[in-house]
Amino acid sequence: MDSISATGAAPTVTADAGSVQATAQVSVMKKAQHLQAEAVATLLQSMPQAQPPLAASGPLGTQVNTYA
Repeated sequence: MDSISATGAAPTVTADAGSVQATAQVSVMKKAQHLQAEAVATLLQSMPQAQPPLAASGPLGTQVNTYA
């Protein structure tokens, strides 16, 4: 009787170990995504916010060459 209960419990232990591994993988993935999001936010904040105004008159930057 002991051998039957021991073999019946083995798949349960294996399934639990698999779910623990999957949980750990998801946790690591979420931490990596969080770190990447922080890095992107830092990069975006370091970029200059104000852009120079576009040319509104004159020969430079107001004409588009449609044949190019």
